[in-house]
Amino acid sequence: MSDKRDLAETRAFFAERAGTWETKYGHDLPAYAAAVAETGVRTGGVAIDVGCGTARALPALRDAVGPAGTVIGFDITDEMLAVARSLGRRAYGLLVLADANHLPLATGCADLVFAAGLLGHASDVDTLLTELARIARPGAHLTLFHPTGRAALAARRGRALTPDDPRAQGPLHTALNRTGWSLDRYDDAEHRFYARATRAD
Repeated sequence: MSDKRDLAETRAFFAERAGTWETKYGHDLPAYAAAVAETGVRTGGVAIDVGCGTARALPALRDAVGPAGTVIGFDITDEMLAVARSLGRRAYGLLVLADANHLPLATGCADLVFAAGLLGHASDVDTLLTELARIARPGAHLTLFHPTGRAALAARRGRALTPDDPRAQGPLHTALNRTGWSLDRYDDAEHRFYARATRAD
């Protein structure tokens, strides 16, 4: 399947669900806030939310970097960003339509890259992680997050976990190493998935 077709299918998937997304998942805002609090992003830093959806992480990211910091949320779906704007979340940062594999950002600009649920929709994990490494400065952190752990999420979707799941610790560790990151925390509990990596120098 081509990247262009993957992108179109992902856009269609989220466009169809954007109108009810907050009704179904808006209750997990505290989980997003807790995840952002563990990122260690500095006050005044640049925080990038890739695949931001309805921008549930943006309020917490703004709190973390403070008024002098920069927060930008990127998503490939107009409909998701429209919901984010309707909820007033552009008050916390910029909301930009963009493909996660081709972000309109300078190399080495970010102190934190936050990505919730993004790996599960990546057609090429290495391409995605390489692009996230490109925008991150040396020593910056990447946080991969989901408010539900892998096993619970798979059960909810009627699927079985497989050893080659890109979010499994082994494959993720290997992919991060290949793409300029070093995995320094991995937590796959029932109530959430949280992995943190550091950009290599």
